[in-house]
Formats: sequence, structure tokens, C-alpha cells
Amino acid sequence: MNKDLRELCKDIRCDIMTCIGHLGVGHIGGCLSVVELLAVLYFEEMNIDPANPKMEGRDRFVCSKGHAGPAVYATLSNRGYFGKEELLTLNQGGTHLPSHCDMNLTTGIDMTTGSLGQGFSCAVGVALGSKLAKDGATIYALIGDGESQEGQIWEAGMFAASKKLSNLIAFTDYNKLQIDDTVAKVNDIAPLADKWKAFGWNVIDVADGNDVDQVSAAVKLAKANRGSEKPTMVILNTRKGCGVKWIEELGPGNHNCPISEEQAAAAIREIRGED
Repeated sequence: MNKDLRELCKDIRCDIMTCIGHLGVGHIGGCLSVVELLAVLYFEEMNIDPANPKMEGRDRFVCSKGHAGPAVYATLSNRGYFGKEELLTLNQGGTHLPSHCDMNLTTGIDMTTGSLGQGFSCAVGVALGSKLAKDGATIYALIGDGESQEGQIWEAGMFAASKKLSNLIAFTDYNKLQIDDTVAKVNDIAPLADKWKAFGWNVIDVADGNDVDQVSAAVKLAKANRGSEKPTMVILNTRKGCGVKWIEELGPGNHNCPISEEQAAAAIREIRGED
């Protein structure tokens, strides 16, 4: 299965490059860093049905680091929620695929996000509602490491632990970079695992968050922790821009940068191993 997931990750990365390259600019670095997580969740773990996207009791995913929206769209498209031709409308007039996820516009999106920190609070609320409804769903949330400098993240984290939301599994995309510089230089969040443990969470630290085997094992372990009455934070040590060497090498410059269709095409060849 994981061999198929690795091929799927290539497909998702190529679709990210295609839609951002067609638009000409986008949050490419933080989209490429979360591909393995999205592949594992949507194709291996989540209880969802693209033919019935509002299914009662379904698992939900909240992308609090909203600028990774194009990565979510590429994943949803590969999962069958809508056709790949829609990816070419990214962030254009009349699109169903705005820059940041919008549950009122995009089939398969469970929560509108964008303002950093707010999506995570929403995910905690969804998890509480699911627990009260006893619908058996697992709620997944993705936050960024730069986003983790927001106080709202920690308020929500404290509340989730106090309500014993063991149905909540969150992920930090710990790629160590944000728009201005490294996370450590802007406002260091280390030691991250110790902080989440202090807030009453189970913590799983994944050495390589761009390895599907490690990500898959971490998600399974997190789900096995549901009996602990604690939410779980999975720290994914990732590479911003993973999969395309020149984008990785841009460092903080790959947070939001111009991408021509020619550059996108070259990146796709690299992802496919054709160069």
C-alpha cells in the first residue's frame, strides 16, 4: 500500500505544481511539505466517502495552516471529490478553489480557514461536537510551525486537553521556516514536544514527516491512543518545498513565490524522476 502512496504523493505534488504554475504564484513551500500526511489521511485512514461528502459520522480534516489549501485541493481531486480540471481555476474569479479553504465553496472541505490559529480552534470545536454526538468520528487538524506562535493555538490546545478530546489528532508541519526567516530566529517554538506534553497532550515526534511509512505509523499510533482521554499532537519534521530541489533551496523565499508554467513543468519532470 505504501508503495502506491508514494506514487500518489508524486501525483499530488505534480497537481500542486500544475495549479500554482498556471496561476503564476502561490504558497508552494508549505504545500509541498504536507503531501505525505494528506496522502496517508485521505487514502489510508479517514472514514470518508467522496460520493457522500456530508456523510454523518465521517472523519473530518481541518487545514488550519490555510495557505496549504492547494495541497488539500490536489488531494481531494485525486480522491475523487471533483475533477482535476477545476485545479486550473485556483484563486481565480468564480472559482470553487480559493487560496484558503472555504467549506461553503469547495466540496470536501470541512472547515473554512485562513486567519492563523482560528482553524485550530474550530477543529477543537468540531471534536467537542463529535464527542457530544458520540458519532465515532476522528477529527484531524493541521497547523504550521509559524502558526504555532499564535496564542490562540495554545488556548485551543489547553481547552482540548481539559475536555479530554481523545478523538482529536493534530499535526504540526515543523518545516522550521516561515515567511520572514527561520522559525527559530523569528520566535522559537522549541522545545515543541515538551510544550504540548505540558498542555496535557499525547505527543508523537516523527523524524521524517515526508516519509509515508513514518507518517502512516504515527497516525495509527495516534488512533490507538484514543483510550488515553488525551488529544494527540503529531510533530512532523518536514522539508519546506519537499520534492523539488530548487524550491527547497529557496529557504524562506519559497513561502509564497512566483512559479511560471515552465518552472512548474520542470518541477514535474523532477518529481517524476524524468530529469
